[in-house]
Amino acid sequence: MTNWNSTHTLILGAARQGVALARWLSRHGSRVTLSDSRSLEQLASARESLADVDVKWAVGGHPLELLDGVDLLCLSGGVPLTLPIVQEAVKRGIPLSNDTQIFLEAAPCKTIGITGSAGKTTTTSLVGEMARLDYGLRTAGGAKTSSAVRGPRSFVGGNIGDPVLGETPAPRGGAYVFELSSFQIDLTFSLGCEVAVLLNVTPDHLDRYDGMAAYAAAKERLFAMQGHGATAVVATDDDWTRAIARRVRGRLVEVSAQRPLERGVSVADGYAFVDGDAFAHQRDWPALQGPHNAQNAGCAIAACLALGVAPAAIRAGLATFPGLPHRMELVATIGGVRFINDSKATNAAAAAPALAAFPSIHWIAGGQDKGDPLDVLLPFMGNVRTAWLIGEAAGRFGAILADHAPVLHMGTLERAVTRAAAAAQPGDVVLLSPAAASFDQFANFEARGSAFRAAVGALS
Repeated sequence: MTNWNSTHTLILGAARQGVALARWLSRHGSRVTLSDSRSLEQLASARESLADVDVKWAVGGHPLELLDGVDLLCLSGGVPLTLPIVQEAVKRGIPLSNDTQIFLEAAPCKTIGITGSAGKTTTTSLVGEMARLDYGLRTAGGAKTSSAVRGPRSFVGGNIGDPVLGETPAPRGGAYVFELSSFQIDLTFSLGCEVAVLLNVTPDHLDRYDGMAAYAAAKERLFAMQGHGATAVVATDDDWTRAIARRVRGRLVEVSAQRPLERGVSVADGYAFVDGDAFAHQRDWPALQGPHNAQNAGCAIAACLALGVAPAAIRAGLATFPGLPHRMELVATIGGVRFINDSKATNAAAAAPALAAFPSIHWIAGGQDKGDPLDVLLPFMGNVRTAWLIGEAAGRFGAILADHAPVLHMGTLERAVTRAAAAAQPGDVVLLSPAAASFDQFANFEARGSAFRAAVGALS
């Protein structure tokens, strides 16, 4: 849609994406209703931020009568398709959309879409950094000009960074790097990314999808929407992604962190290889530790080469990338013991790569139990000297893990840090990688990671 005048749009969810979308649509002529299940008092900050535009508020729920006279229903990130109002909109034939789709209809730039069950934020940020450095090299005359990445900057958005329809304009002629969840892909019909990346497919969001096949199919739609001449980058280190790669219709670039590849990008024996030739040494990637980050780096290399980013900028991005908070973040080294904050690992599949990354670990795990199987962790339990368990999940975790490593119940994160630090020897790692949600003791995984930092800070 290019003309929003005289339209009526209903937006569900008044978090940052919904607020930014409401502002954008209102300024482009649509009559906007913003609905949220929270109260007026809880939404005071969001309402204040939209005080200068004409937006109608509907709070405390999503009654079906909100759909009367609506031309388009937009869902903010995380709003489930199973909501009665969403199902009713489908029955009435009201189109569904989101901020990503609307952005893409007006985007004056190339787009790179990155999805997967884990590693999206790291890979998206890394690609954005490489593209930013590429522009710096080009403006300084240090790289051969390419038609792929030009413009004032390259921006990162989607699930991270500023909302795509926020105050920052799209980089005309540049590149926009999207982190895309399956939820966002569900609600787009023309997500024609010049480069689309799939990192992995492991069990997640099965409360929304009818099994793994449906979840994997949502990820695969990212490639089905690509146009002629586009590139699909697929890390084929799990059964689901290998099957998807076989069905890619366009140009496929395969990535592996488990085996060498004659064509594509592989990470093995301490190097990243491109079509079998050494491209970069892993010792130059200080913030990208562990096999999962080897996969992330390989996909970033492949995506940027497909986009036309100069190899020098790619290598510089690998070397200078600082890592992300709460994702394998080195908090401190005290007495030869490294303290790693991986609070973002909120399920077993996300924690497994961290356990694989170090040979001698004091592992702090637990929180609000998601009930997912812990089998994926068991191959790496030989790296665990002691599991220091916290939160509601401690009981189930302990019953399963006790046959594989010493297990101690700590209750709180602060106590676990203190006891693990006292037991650790030089060369060991004290690792917070909870394999569980945070909501039993913390507001979110960021608060849990910050509490870990504070507890480590108190040690020194």
